[in-house]
Formats: sequence, structure tokens, C-alpha cells
Amino acid sequence: MRSKLFVPASRPALFAKALAGQADALSFDLEDAVAPERKGDARDALRAMLRDEATRQCGKVLIVRVNALDTPHFAHDVRAVAQPGLDLINLPKPETKADVLAAVAALEAAERENGVTTPIRLLLNIESPAAVLNAAELACAHPRVAGLQLGLGDLFEPLGIARREPRAIEQAMYAVRMAAGVAGVYAYDSAFGNIKDEVGFRAEAELARAMGFLGKTCIHPSQIAICNDVFRPSDDDIAHAVRVVIATRVANRDGVGAYVVDGKMIDPPFAARAQAVVDDARRMALLSADQLSALDAPV
Repeated sequence: MRSKLFVPASRPALFAKALAGQADALSFDLEDAVAPERKGDARDALRAMLRDEATRQCGKVLIVRVNALDTPHFAHDVRAVAQPGLDLINLPKPETKADVLAAVAALEAAERENGVTTPIRLLLNIESPAAVLNAAELACAHPRVAGLQLGLGDLFEPLGIARREPRAIEQAMYAVRMAAGVAGVYAYDSAFGNIKDEVGFRAEAELARAMGFLGKTCIHPSQIAICNDVFRPSDDDIAHAVRVVIATRVANRDGVGAYVVDGKMIDPPFAARAQAVVDDARRMALLSADQLSALDAPV
């Protein structure tokens, strides 16, 4: 899920184009992108789209950002969109474990009502001071939590923190990544509001990748290609990871605990990271025939 494109749920004319686009994931938005008087129509449009077999076969991660728990829209949203084929519900503004458990209870009831047999998971927005402080608790609140998503605009603006302040961005990213790490879930990066600033968007995406984030949110299709490029492992990264994975297998066979690959000392944390890179490269079909042959050969 290198790239995730926001799609306003109130604009069903955009659905087919988004489903055919290059984003790894689509986040259909019932929250900020939809005016209160249009939420019912948007909800109905999403329900119909999610029930379409073509939607389920699109190969993308399907997400709906619902309205917050404390709004009159939340329960209606969940009942409408908890459909077979939906992968994630993006929950805005959770701040406590109780918030997560309440969302899970509503989701479970909606799944029973709608005949959903594969549990839909939660992507939790970390977008308030309380959520940052409680991020590890939120991440560990329930097995349905798949990841934490940073919301820098909602987090910074009420506090008077400049949205582009590098030190603040780095600290927020670090806090969310560590909290996600406690629970073994992923961290996902925030949206970037200036569509025309491709340099700034790329720089923030590169920082997120360096911080261990899975991908970045896009608010315009023009940002998708940058995300897909930044969060793609480089050819050099892949080549090194393949050599590490093969060397690790040899070391395990021979009972060696630490060893050197490309002049670098390798032990279990580095071996695990290399395996993750190889897994990503395999999933993205980035491995060469020679690399696949080497990886699949017996040690």
C-alpha cells in the first residue's frame, strides 16, 4: 500500500476512474470531503459501489473513512459500508482504547447484518495530542487494528504548529512509528495539501519511508506516481536484500550467528529487514529471473 488516494464519496462519477488508476489503495471519504446535507446520498453511493462485483475484483485495498464516533453519522456510515470486499475502515479522531472498542462493536454488528465473513480491519487516525500520547494504547487496543495513520493538519493547526516545520514532522512521525511498532502494526503517512508542490511532497514521502512508514496518502492523482516511486524498494536495495537472505540461509544451516554481506555485519534484525524487502519485491514483481532462481534454490 505505497499510495492511498482519497476519493470523495459524494462524487460517484470519480469512482470508476479511481478504481482503474495506479493507486495501491483507495480511501472513499465520508468525513471532511462530504457536506452534512450530502452524507446520506454519499453513503448510499458507496454501499452500491461496494456491492458491485467489479469493485471487489479491482485488486486494490478498499478503505472508507467514516465520520467520527461522536457524530450522528458514524453508526449509519458503518452499517452502510461494512460490505464484503471492504478491507479497512479509517476511523477519525480516536483517543482512547474505549473509542477503538466501540468502533469494533459497531463494526461487528454491521458485519453480521450485512453477511460479511472476512473481518474488516481498522486504520486509526492519530490526529490529536491525546491520540499521540495514547498511540501505543490505540494500536494495541484490538486485533482488528491494522495500522496508525498520521494526520498532521488536524494535529498541528489547532496547536499553532507550522504544517511544514521539519522538526515537528519528524517528531510526530517518530512517535507514531514507535507506537505502531509496539503493536506490530504499520504506520501510514499523512496527506500533503499543496498539490502543486511536487518537490515538497516527494521530500515528505522520502522522510516517511526513512522513518519506516508503509506509504503516504494522496489527495490528487498527480501524487500517486511519486508515492509509488518513493515507496518502491530500489534495485540496489533489492539486490542487497537478496544476497542477505541467501547468506542468512547459509548461516542458519551452518549455525553462524553474525556474518558479513557487502561489507556490512548482518544479524537477525538486518536479516528480517532484508526478508521484508525481498517479500515486497516479490509481491511487486520486481525480482529478476536470476534473483528468483537464486532465492528458490535449495541451500
